[in-house]
Amino acid sequence: MLSYQQENNLSLEEFKQVLIDSTLGERRPVDDNDRLQQMLDHANLLVTARDNGKLVGVSRALTDHAFCTYLSDLAVHQAYQKQGIGKELIRLTKKLSPAAKLILLAAPKAVGYYPKIGMTQWEHCYCLDKVDDLH
Repeated sequence: MLSYQQENNLSLEEFKQVLIDSTLGERRPVDDNDRLQQMLDHANLLVTARDNGKLVGVSRALTDHAFCTYLSDLAVHQAYQKQGIGKELIRLTKKLSPAAKLILLAAPKAVGYYPKIGMTQWEHCYCLDKVDDLH
């Protein structure tokens, strides 16, 4: 039976495993436990999906609860995909911070998913990896 909840103390091992099982681990530092722990420590909105206690999905976000919520990680175990879990994790994340606009950067494999569930795509997004890249 699936259950959804906001969690404040997600374990590093569970987080790491769901990233790997979802393929999001391909783009996350799953070999760097210190960095993963920092990702958990500094997120202020975690929503999980569990199947009889086993973590099968997570939404990891940073929010000010007033203007923006950045959904940094949306990971659903591959065996549980296409069941509406990701959509429900997004819905609950937004519900827990209703005044803030929910913003995310889509993983390449998920670009087509977000418009299908009702999210609006914006073309005006920029990233900076290193401060030395500024000129």
